[in-house]
Amino acid sequence: MKTKTAPVVKDLVLVGGGHSHVAVLRRFGMRPLPGLRLTLISRDIQTPYSGMLPGYLAGHYDFDACHIDLGPLSRFAGARLYHGEVEGLDLDQHQIQVSGRPPVHFDLLSINTGSRPTTLQIPGAADHTLPVKPIDRFLSGWEALIQRVIASGGHFRIAVVGGGAGGVELALATQYRLQRLLRERGDDPERLDYVLLTQGPEILPGHNAGVRRRFLRVLGERGVQIRTEHRVDEVGDGVLSAEGQPDTLADAIFWVTSASAPAWPGEAGLQVDANGFIQVNAHLQSVSHPPVFAAGDVAALPDPRPKSGVFAVRQGPVLTANLRRAATGRRLRRYRPQRQFLGLITTGDRYAIASRGNWSMEGAALWRLKDWIDRRFMKRFNELPAMSTEAQAPLTAGLADQEAMRELSTLAMRCGGCGAKVGSTVLTRVMQRLPVGRRDDVLIGIDAPDDATVLSVPPGRALVQSVDYFRAFLDDTYIFGRVAANHALGDLFGMGAEPQSALAIATVPYGRERVVEEDLYALLAGALSILEPAGAVLAGGHSSEGAELAFGLTVNGLADLETLWRKGGLAEGDALILTKPVGTGTLFAADMRAQARGRWIDEAITAMCLSNQEAGACLRRFGASACTDVTGFGLLGHLLEMTKASNVDAIVQLEAVPLLAGAAETVAAGILSSLQPQNLRLRRGVANLDQASRHPRFPLLFDPQTAGGLLAGVPGEQADACIEALRQSGYPQAAVIGRVEGRGDALEPVRLIG
Repeated sequence: MKTKTAPVVKDLVLVGGGHSHVAVLRRFGMRPLPGLRLTLISRDIQTPYSGMLPGYLAGHYDFDACHIDLGPLSRFAGARLYHGEVEGLDLDQHQIQVSGRPPVHFDLLSINTGSRPTTLQIPGAADHTLPVKPIDRFLSGWEALIQRVIASGGHFRIAVVGGGAGGVELALATQYRLQRLLRERGDDPERLDYVLLTQGPEILPGHNAGVRRRFLRVLGERGVQIRTEHRVDEVGDGVLSAEGQPDTLADAIFWVTSASAPAWPGEAGLQVDANGFIQVNAHLQSVSHPPVFAAGDVAALPDPRPKSGVFAVRQGPVLTANLRRAATGRRLRRYRPQRQFLGLITTGDRYAIASRGNWSMEGAALWRLKDWIDRRFMKRFNELPAMSTEAQAPLTAGLADQEAMRELSTLAMRCGGCGAKVGSTVLTRVMQRLPVGRRDDVLIGIDAPDDATVLSVPPGRALVQSVDYFRAFLDDTYIFGRVAANHALGDLFGMGAEPQSALAIATVPYGRERVVEEDLYALLAGALSILEPAGAVLAGGHSSEGAELAFGLTVNGLADLETLWRKGGLAEGDALILTKPVGTGTLFAADMRAQARGRWIDEAITAMCLSNQEAGACLRRFGASACTDVTGFGLLGHLLEMTKASNVDAIVQLEAVPLLAGAAETVAAGILSSLQPQNLRLRRGVANLDQASRHPRFPLLFDPQTAGGLLAGVPGEQADACIEALRQSGYPQAAVIGRVEGRGDALEPVRLIG
């Protein structure tokens, strides 16, 4: 996370990681605007660059070469990255509804979500075709189709619906890749039958006659049939129907028709055109709602232009300038789209056809030119520049809201002690928005005006209590609340206790009253989304303002003393089982340096939000003798605690330890958590240290985990069944990582093997 030195005055929310918004992020990273908080909401962590996708389909580029990683880019921009899909918009309340999380407030909103193929409402199209957008789903379907083609026998028929540049490029790129794969396997590449369907009288209607002639020749040379005047009106399983035309049979159908817009902007009340695209003025600003901007395919310009990534890229600088100006009350800049642009359309192989106005040209040199242009564009986002040290005028200079000005004038004089508490009005509003959980054994809880919580412990049971608290390492406040709650509850599950209640302690950054309220609400809502399914109620807590976000919980659980798990129960012959992969420490250390891929961090967050509750119940069913949750001391540190308490030795198989994606790469790059050096002192507990320390996975044994998995000893004969049950219960990387042996003569209780 970037250190915020100015209080938050306004929230700018970017919806969608399209070509315009990646330019906005890069430019704000180079020149931040103090007091303006950026949030990016994107359904994709890695956004595809449309110019290189045909090359990816053809096999000329790998995945990372043609995708912009929004994780490092957002961190560079100081933007919060929310991985989610927008479902709606409340323009009156300035709120965005995002699937699976609380609404997100905005003062300024920019939308750059791209488009999707139109006419998917045609009967059967959604069920029996592979639409080119959303691209992430298309790419997943494309990989599955490759395997279908390879496994098939005889002729395989592929239909491409859409005769524009996108459909033509996709047909030629996929044909090239599939034929090459078949040829490499000694199969017949000619058993692929391609047909291109277009509803108009000709292909490439937006291009000149010379471009059409060139592509007609190339498609003919490649054996791609072209069927014009085919307006598909129904799609069945393996068949396309068009009025007045014979049916087209197909084993796979690509859907690459003209662009359409998502429904939610129009449903929210934004003025849209007949096709649902957001109508904007010459400043890329909504004509109906001035705080809203739109760019790229989703925007309908006053001077219409084709739905092309070229225009979205060119809109980026103007959009950035106008978002700055709107935030500070200045006059907006005008966007002037170019009349003509150079289009370089690829033919599957390393060859391209150029189109500009009435001019056309073709050749391998044009492909090399396009490759150079595309790689140069991607380099701007993969090799981010140093931030500007030029002082920026604070956002308060442009505020017209006098009440906000008075509110902000007090921020520099914040008190300490009880004066640092979040105000009563804000706290009351937050608590009114949160659901109140109840349990009979929580006698006085958060819904009572008393000074403390009162709990009841049923006869024959013991109260199990633990506390965790840490600074935020995530920019997403809601997700941070989820992770912190899951981390705290892990101590209860590691002892076999049933969660009962929790007390929260939260520090939220200084800001306007509305900002503080939204942050506190998101934090507690995230915690409750974990506490409630676990059976615990939020019974009280304390909140304050501070320089940075921090959060923790005291969690209370109930357990029977006879069945309480302790670290000292390991027995000779037990299998050591770990329920989750390790690597959060090194990954988030890399994330702080903008050297972790967004998908790695996204997978780590998914793991950290996975509760240990069901894992604990599963281990209990298979007779676990001892258990602990793996957290700050790392896997080896917690194992050493268990071996010492149990008076046993342990063997750990390094290759069996499950790792989060990217952890091996970041450790190999020398990126380690700041706690790693202290944990590394525990290496004295390893018997074969000289040999083991040379293994590339050795550093990961000392990696501190946040909301890590459970480490347990299970009778050896039950291990395989236990692992199968854990994987069926949602722990896909659960693994047996070693075994327990009787205490030997060596001083060091742990031996590591490769």
